[in-house]
Amino acid sequence: MNPATVPWADRDDLIALAATLEARFVGGVVRDSLLGHAVADIDLATPLSPETVIARVRDSGFKPVPTGIAHGTITAVLPDGPVEVTTLRRDVSTDGRHAVVAFTDDWREDAARRDFTMNALYADPRTGALFDYFGGLDDLKAGRVRFIGDPLQRIAEDHLRILRFFRFHARFGQAIDEAGLAACTARANDLMALSRERIAAELLKLLVAARAVPVVALMVERGILRAVIPEIDAEGAERLAVLAEREQAAGVAPDAIRRLAALLPPQAAEAVGARLKLSNVDRKRLIAATAGPGDEGPRALAYRVGVPGAVDRLLLAGESVDAVRDWSPPALPLTGGALVARGIGKGPEVARLLRQVETRWIAEGFPDETRVAELADAAVAQA
Repeated sequence: MNPATVPWADRDDLIALAATLEARFVGGVVRDSLLGHAVADIDLATPLSPETVIARVRDSGFKPVPTGIAHGTITAVLPDGPVEVTTLRRDVSTDGRHAVVAFTDDWREDAARRDFTMNALYADPRTGALFDYFGGLDDLKAGRVRFIGDPLQRIAEDHLRILRFFRFHARFGQAIDEAGLAACTARANDLMALSRERIAAELLKLLVAARAVPVVALMVERGILRAVIPEIDAEGAERLAVLAEREQAAGVAPDAIRRLAALLPPQAAEAVGARLKLSNVDRKRLIAATAGPGDEGPRALAYRVGVPGAVDRLLLAGESVDAVRDWSPPALPLTGGALVARGIGKGPEVARLLRQVETRWIAEGFPDETRVAELADAAVAQA
């Protein structure tokens, strides 16, 4: 790697800290830098013990936070952003969900416990020299997501690797690794042992990846999600493909909740949202996305449910979003106090007339204050 072009090139404090910790950059920061992608998080691996890491981070003038000390992870809070520092590890025991680890000073041993070869790349902070113990560079160039070691064994250690295999393939993959695909297919029922929150987190990330559509279709074909989300079937995969085409044609960014709504039969949205333990906001949006576009028009819909919700419903219904995509719904230029000033007594009648005026205002395409005043006068006179 060219040390002048990596994302840490101008972070002297980070390079100095890495030297103090005898550390290397590892994982996504190396992989994404090699691909020329934006780097979200920076991780360091070090042969030093967590206690030594804490002391040296503090001696360097930064705050150490023991975010995952049982697994050897310390977060160093630097002025340009946090950096996770993890002591080299090996797995002592695993149960498909959690691992008991022991610390080591062997870089290859640390690489061997990682999931895919492209995620087991290390880089020297100063020189950019790469350390590749399992052919990750070749796999990265080929767009091949490949397990380190026996895929069946690696999935038995951590069942979430099934979904990660497909998510990384949707993001980076070109040619599918047949051994990995066969193992994921054979062990798909292992997903039942995972929390639904972990499944949801991986699935939502997968749905916005570059090749989500063909990868989801492959997952449906292989029955990967059948044990945990049986509502996702071939028809859902087809709906997702159609939605992705509509998003692209409309210039709308992919959205995970919208795409999940496309995958599900409308009547299943509420149950699946609850099963996956989505946040209340996401659950409500998932359910609302399947409600159809209504009959008042796109801007009326956007006014009532918000622009994001309207875009969801219009795209899923196959209708144009041009009228609302860059539109900001106005506020009704009328208050209950204005109706009281016109002679309406305080109470439920004020709210009823306000809704009546608002409905007419929406139907007329959100006219200006002058027209709203006329509508208010007419409503009061009628009352």
